[in-house]
Amino acid sequence: MEWKTPGEGHARSWSDIANFDAKSRIAQEMGGRLRDGDVVGVGSGSTSFLTLRALANRAHQQGWQFTAITTSLEMEIECRELHVATTSLLRSRPEWSFDGADEIDDAGNMIKGRGGAMVREKLIMTSSPDRYVVVDTSKRVDRLGRNVAVPLEIIPESFNLVRSQLEGSFHVLSSELRMSDAKDGPVVTERGNLILDVRFPDVNSDLDSRLNSVPGVVGSGLFFGFSPTVISD
Repeated sequence: MEWKTPGEGHARSWSDIANFDAKSRIAQEMGGRLRDGDVVGVGSGSTSFLTLRALANRAHQQGWQFTAITTSLEMEIECRELHVATTSLLRSRPEWSFDGADEIDDAGNMIKGRGGAMVREKLIMTSSPDRYVVVDTSKRVDRLGRNVAVPLEIIPESFNLVRSQLEGSFHVLSSELRMSDAKDGPVVTERGNLILDVRFPDVNSDLDSRLNSVPGVVGSGLFFGFSPTVISD
């Protein structure tokens, strides 16, 4: 019996992707940045999925090889489907990386984490000398927090403690434990943690620092100060 990676043979469907044409144009532009032998940090989300496909196609056409450091198990499975070699931050450092965003402002600050991989995404982005963010215009905002909540990855047993600290020390508009659509119960991250989606009246770099100091919070979906190159339609 042939052993397979979980999910192998069940790649994302093209029909599932909103704004497909715009995201495809962005992906093709990113594909042109690949060079033979690159180690690339591969982000999560639909635009990153299309970008990974564009990179794999370019590598195949040119007879090149590149190695991916993925931000999620989902993208690691996609790499296997595309015959793209993978490694980890324990072994290599990405020369450049790309990722999407749930919201991005004019200064390049972002909210990420709709896919639940924001901690790993932040590690890879921090490790990358060159950072690209691939987004369609629907993700651009004049103020972070306008359309999406700030996700917090939290240790499960800290759930009540974190909510209590948020209510006592922060101006919180709402906080909700992210629930799974495909099963009963909450979303569980690849690290076995929970995600709390929190809305604040003002989202800024000071908020990011304060949230990261709350016991029980593993990391937030706020990305400040990365100064990425934004590739958009």
